Amino acid sequence: MKIKSFFQRELDDYKALFRNIPSIVVALFFLSVVAMNLLANKELFSTPWLALDCGFTLSWLSFLLMDMICKRFGAKAAMKLSIAALLVNLCVCGLFYLLSLTPGHWGEYYSYIDSDPAAAQAANQALNRTIGGSWYVVLGSALAMLISSFVNSISNHLIAKGLKHNNFGSFALRSFSSTALAQFVDNLIFATVVSHIFFGWTWTQVLVCSLSGAVMELLCEVVFSPLGYKMARQWEEEKVGQAYIDKKK
Repeated sequence: MKIKSFFQRELDDYKALFRNIPSIVVALFFLSVVAMNLLANKELFSTPWLALDCGFTLSWLSFLLMDMICKRFGAKAAMKLSIAALLVNLCVCGLFYLLSLTPGHWGEYYSYIDSDPAAAQAANQALNRTIGGSWYVVLGSALAMLISSFVNSISNHLIAKGLKHNNFGSFALRSFSSTALAQFVDNLIFATVVSHIFFGWTWTQVLVCSLSGAVMELLCEVVFSPLGYKMARQWEEEKVGQAYIDKKK
């Protein structure tokens, strides 16, 4: 009965949370998590000391949204939303995998079928493998996202407890610090579980790319953080989600 009541409380809390967080924020968060994992299949650029995939172009967004949610709704709300986004991403990956097994052809197949049937078939198979994904990439990404979102939310909350002012400087300090740490953890876990074990990366490559990637992702958040702070402050002024916040006090 205790387990059943626990899950019921959590379900009720999720319902209340989703009723109070602006729907556009939830949609953007889910979209960024799903899209960045899909885009991670392609390199953005690669050098001996730095390698970034195209998922980098969206990963900063999910962390900025978590920082905004932490400021208004608290760390637990951000972690709950991260768990929901992770489940959505796993469901999407599962659907993509099942659809990759279907016998139909991708649009790119018909671009080659008349001139080079072998290339058409190769393109179709490559797209199926990309969309279907590899199990270790999906699980590695899920583990990295789950742990890094917890690190981001908890560190953001702990730093905020020591700040006295509610201004952009305070928001930037808590956001940049938590994001830098969480992005490094995210990159390190993924690089260790996937790149080191399955792709043969050395520990030097793992550590250097995790650190340099975190710096690059942090720079993106620095650029857009004024907009994130402005939106979070607007939520406070308009008392967005006040019912949920009062309930948690």
